[in-house]
Amino acid sequence: MSSLSPELYGCLGNSGLKVSKLILGCMSYGKKEYWEDWVLEDEEEVFKIMKAAYDAGIRTFDTANCYSAGVSEELVGKFIRKYEIPRSSIVILSKCFFPVRKDLIKIFGDLSSRGVHFLDSPELANQCGLSRKHIFDAVEDSVKRLGTYIDVLQIHRYDPHVSAEEVMRALNDVVESGKVRYIGASTMRCYQFIELQNTAEKHGWHKFISMQNYHNLLYREEEREMIPYCQKTGVGLIPWSPLARGLLTRSIDANEETIRSKTDLYTRALEFGAGYKAILSRVEELAKKYNVSMATLATAWSLHKGDYPIVGISKVERLKDALAAVELKLSEEDIKYLEEPYCPVPIQGEI
Repeated sequence: MSSLSPELYGCLGNSGLKVSKLILGCMSYGKKEYWEDWVLEDEEEVFKIMKAAYDAGIRTFDTANCYSAGVSEELVGKFIRKYEIPRSSIVILSKCFFPVRKDLIKIFGDLSSRGVHFLDSPELANQCGLSRKHIFDAVEDSVKRLGTYIDVLQIHRYDPHVSAEEVMRALNDVVESGKVRYIGASTMRCYQFIELQNTAEKHGWHKFISMQNYHNLLYREEEREMIPYCQKTGVGLIPWSPLARGLLTRSIDANEETIRSKTDLYTRALEFGAGYKAILSRVEELAKKYNVSMATLATAWSLHKGDYPIVGISKVERLKDALAAVELKLSEEDIKYLEEPYCPVPIQGEI
């Protein structure tokens, strides 16, 4: 008899692909030198976290070719081989778009250069973006690093320089090649996503089954267009940063700064509406009411909204906070109370 909770699994959108409703984010695993100072480098510690997550039922892992210049993908592959994980029991999500180079810091300076328009750099010609050449090269390299096929290949960003036909045909062809099973998208404007989906529909090509966007209690602008569109058309929602880079895990009065909050590009770029302090206070209040952590409460909100959030776990003991969110059932009154103070903020996430 399986000890895994059926509540932890669901199909990704209208596809038949079953995933864990909590997805392990692997951006935090890799090499500081190639990414940022908060990255966990100790392989054995990374494998302990991955194994604990896998054993608990979190068997969908999200990575990207650019994370730590490919080291994150390599770690996922090593984990599967180290523990002889049956390939059929794990779902691997990866991404392509950004360049994969160990010398990016030397070329562009510190990693805030990820905000640089890589597509315009002669130094990176054909090494980023969504041209047919780069998509094929990226998939070949990712499969080598992982040592296996990719279940869901996500385009990390929208490429304004490449036609929708070229992008979607290339993605269709990598699926037909057998190296990729499904395709997904991430972080773009709704009209851009619709253009790509409609192009695939027109030609009878494979369409996106998922959207990995930025969505949490402190940033809900995606609820205007992208989320309703995805819900209406059966596209699964797997948001990144459901805890707003950790801000939803601690009291507004805690005055804590982690290495990540001090150095992470996205954290420094975030803007919050006038109601964000009230939201944090209410998250803390309801967390105390239900005797759970703020992280659990905020993740439970994400699950309630129909999201399958990508959770970053830096320590094995923090796994319980994520898993507790699956069991915590918030009432409609709770949801309304948490959302009420929200104020609109500028569009974010496209760094």
